[in-house]
Amino acid sequence: MKHRVLVAGGYGLVGAWIVRHLRAAGHDLDLVIGGRRPDKATALAKEYDADVVRLDSDDAAAGLAAAGPVDLVIAALQDPDDKMLRASLRAGAAHIGIVRKADNLSRTAMAAADLARRPTLIMGHWQAGATTFAALAAAREFAHVDRIALAALFDTADPIGAMTGSDSGAFFTRALTLRGGHWAEIEQSENIRAVDRGGPPAFAAQPMGVLDVPALATATDAADIRFDIGTGDSLGTLAGSTPSHEIYIDLWGRDHNGASAGRRTLVSDPRGQAHLTALGVLIGAERVLGLDGAAPPRAGVVFPEAVIDPAHALDRLRTFGVAITASPLPATGV
Repeated sequence: MKHRVLVAGGYGLVGAWIVRHLRAAGHDLDLVIGGRRPDKATALAKEYDADVVRLDSDDAAAGLAAAGPVDLVIAALQDPDDKMLRASLRAGAAHIGIVRKADNLSRTAMAAADLARRPTLIMGHWQAGATTFAALAAAREFAHVDRIALAALFDTADPIGAMTGSDSGAFFTRALTLRGGHWAEIEQSENIRAVDRGGPPAFAAQPMGVLDVPALATATDAADIRFDIGTGDSLGTLAGSTPSHEIYIDLWGRDHNGASAGRRTLVSDPRGQAHLTALGVLIGAERVLGLDGAAPPRAGVVFPEAVIDPAHALDRLRTFGVAITASPLPATGV
């Protein structure tokens, strides 16, 4: 069965990478690029054999009607009032969204639960699930995980698109964390930590309320979880190459022999954060449409940690050039 996929915001930085990845993956898809300025998509559409439609989130129903029936809408744009989401679901399409955080998820999840006739995959996790996939794969090495510390390093030379730029205000609000088994919203400026990179310079990072935190709390039952973001020179920049994007995933707990253990997983994309985010979306799209060989998820709200095998996800990331390495940490942590 040939699927028709609409990438809303498909000519933006992340959206264009999504279009490229969907084609590079070799799936037989009809692709549609939607946005308020269709002329900006002309060259991309020609190169990747896609159609173009004018699509404005403020009148999403009209744009979707112009696009014709689609199986999946990928929202690579801001949809603050869930208009694109609601229009997509009312049109009978599946939906993937990547901008929701821990503090604004409820209205989106409720709309999706009420309207969805196909899967609605919420991927507001850091880099559209890449962080959580790596953490869950690492957790399999433990009998029990006690603590998880996540950190992303953003290189200021790594370009960001309009979607990420307009979302940056959400990076700097009170952050949801788990402390001693209790949820806590903490002030960022008062909870900065130094992330030791084990050789390259450490970087200062502040907490951020991404969906990885509640996702991993449910999946691992760890009592302490936080996600932090900081800036600095990436491994790519330090090597004299293009800026990369790094995610440091540190777990502590007990191994399968009952001994205390610590483990770091480093995810590094040499092509930067937009490339990595779009890869997370590709993995999500393959899952929603059943292109990974398994039956699509049920209709309704779904989250990546519940429907995507983390080992499979990491294999897909490696296929597209993402480096994923693991190393031991002091068992007691800091």
